[in-house]
Amino acid sequence: MTTHRPNDTRYSLVALAVGLIGGAGVAGGLFLAGVAPPLVGLAGVGVLVLLAASIKYTDQWEKAVLLRLGRYRGLRGPGYFAIVPILDRVAYIIDQRIRTAEFGAESCLTRDTVPVNVDAIAFWVVRDAERAALEVQDYDEAVTLSAQTALRDAIGKHDLAELIQQRGELGQVLKAALEQKMTAWGIHVQSVEIRDVIIPAALEDAMSRQAQAERERQSRIILGTAETEIAHKFVEAASAYRDQPGAMNLRAMNMLYESIAKRGSLMVVPSGLADALNAPAMMGLMGATGLVPKDGAAEAPAPASSEAARPVRETGPGTTGGASHGG
Repeated sequence: MTTHRPNDTRYSLVALAVGLIGGAGVAGGLFLAGVAPPLVGLAGVGVLVLLAASIKYTDQWEKAVLLRLGRYRGLRGPGYFAIVPILDRVAYIIDQRIRTAEFGAESCLTRDTVPVNVDAIAFWVVRDAERAALEVQDYDEAVTLSAQTALRDAIGKHDLAELIQQRGELGQVLKAALEQKMTAWGIHVQSVEIRDVIIPAALEDAMSRQAQAERERQSRIILGTAETEIAHKFVEAASAYRDQPGAMNLRAMNMLYESIAKRGSLMVVPSGLADALNAPAMMGLMGATGLVPKDGAAEAPAPASSEAARPVRETGPGTTGGASHGG
């Protein structure tokens, strides 16, 4: 524990040196005065012990609580200080650095009756060493027990989702509750952090399945929305192609070219489709609809016969015919 009772055991080299020098001086004086050697030795040892016990010290971050005949006389330190042996006593040495207290709540029910195990940690510091020494017997244990009680109370007021998603807010609630109780003890709570929230394995599996089902539902909704948008776009495209036959033919030519160019395969098309894809006829149709400028800036292609322009080879009378195009 950081709050401890030294019981006059923290002797330093300085205190021992002062005791030795004082004891030797007293013993030497008595010896020169003709006192019997046994008495000289006892007197020297007594002075050594008293001087060594009268010098105490504390480290930079510590405060010593001094009692005289059981009454509080004040705080001493840091550094060296003197006391009156036998009458004075250093009751406690209080560490004033920032310290941590780990605490938790096991099998505690949330507001939605879910058993959870919660681990937390509190950062606190002793601001008033006098109050910490006089108002509470063991403030280390008091901080831990108070934090556990506040944590259980906070868990019962929150749902499981809030415990998992709002750890920072829960830490602030615990900090406020601990501050309200520990201010009278001279203790300041700097922060409280929730480290882990553990739920039963069966509930964890059920929550995982629920999350998976929710994601599956969202993916199906997104897919259905995309299909609806695609259907609307197809309807708009069909309306555009219906009013512009030339655009439909150009689209068909482009699809045929992409299929051959990308795959590098052989494609057989009906002769009727080949007639529909006749380039001169397409250009004439587009010129008639006003898609090709008539100012002579672009020369019209030379006329070609239907047989020369047709990209198919008739296989014989009465057949549908076919055309092969290499990629």
